[in-house]
Amino acid sequence: MKCTKCKKKIKTTFLNKIIGTYIKGKPYCKDCQKKINKKIKKITS
Repeated sequence: MKCTKCKKKIKTTFLNKIIGTYIKGKPYCKDCQKKINKKIKKITS
């Protein structure tokens, strides 16, 4: 599985769960998730 934003391969656990998150049904890696969360915090504060 690849990240929607940066197209890097997303690592998975031994139970095939992604190390990252789904946002609106699309997979994002952990690094892109941090960037998105920082943008949201700036907008809401």
